[in-house]
Amino acid sequence: MTDASILGLFAHPDDEVLAAGGVLARHAAAGARTAVVTATWAPDSHRAEELAHALRILGAAEPRMLGYADHQVPDSAPEQPRLCDAPLDEAVGRVVEHMRAFRPDIVITHDPSGASGHPDHVRTHQITVLAVHASGLPDLHPHAGPAWTPRSLWLAAYPQVGARDLADLLATVGKRLRTVPDEMVTSPVDVRPWISQKQEALFAHRSEVARARSLPALLSGLPDSSRADLLSTEWFMCHDLTPSQVPPQHVPDPLHLHPGTGCEA
Repeated sequence: MTDASILGLFAHPDDEVLAAGGVLARHAAAGARTAVVTATWAPDSHRAEELAHALRILGAAEPRMLGYADHQVPDSAPEQPRLCDAPLDEAVGRVVEHMRAFRPDIVITHDPSGASGHPDHVRTHQITVLAVHASGLPDLHPHAGPAWTPRSLWLAAYPQVGARDLADLLATVGKRLRTVPDEMVTSPVDVRPWISQKQEALFAHRSEVARARSLPALLSGLPDSSRADLLSTEWFMCHDLTPSQVPPQHVPDPLHLHPGTGCEA
C-alpha cells in the first residue's frame, strides 16, 4: 500500500535519495507521511541545507538530524562525537524519540553491510534495528514518549545480479559495491514513474555531485537515459515487526511479487 507512512534512517545526506528516493516520492505522492532521520552532519551545515532541498523535492518532511560527525569528516559536526564513537544506548534512544514521535508504518535503513561498507552506514543499520524493537517496549527509553512498533523494517540492499551495472560503475574508480544474493531481496520496487524527482533530489546534493569519485558525481556524468536505468529500481530486504497483528489473509503483497512478506511497496 502506497499510503503507508515511512521513516527513513540513513547515515549521510544523499543516502536517502540513493537508497529509497523513489519509494519516498511514491508514497508522498499517494498522500502518505514521509520523513528522514540523518545520523551525521550538523543541522547548520551546507549538507543539511542540501538535504532539506532534496527532501522537499521528494515530498518528505523537514530533515531530522542527529548531528553526529561523519566518520571521515570530523568537521561535519564540530565538537560532536563521530557516529561510530557515540554511546550506543544514547544513539538508540534518540532514534526511538523520532520513531515514537513520527509513528511510521515502515522504517527504511541500510542493510548490514551498508552497501559501501562505510562505517557510518553499518552503525546506522545497527542503531536502527535496535531502535525499532526498543520503540515498542514502554520500559525502554520512557522519556521518548508512548511506545510504538512499526509494521515492517526495510533494509535497502543491492542484489548481485540486479545491481551489476551499478557495481561496474563504482569499480571504474576503484570502489566496491557490497551486494547480497538476489534471492535475499524480497521487494524490488520499480520507481521509474518517479525518476525525475529522484534525479532532481540527487542533484540537490550539490557538494556530493562536485566531489570526485562519489557515486552522485559518477551518476551525474552519465547520459540521462543511462542514469535513469541505474536509478529506476530500488531493492529491499523486508521484515515484519508485528506479524501477529496482521491476519494472514490481509498481509499485503509487495507489487504482487512475494506473498506473505507484509512489506508492501
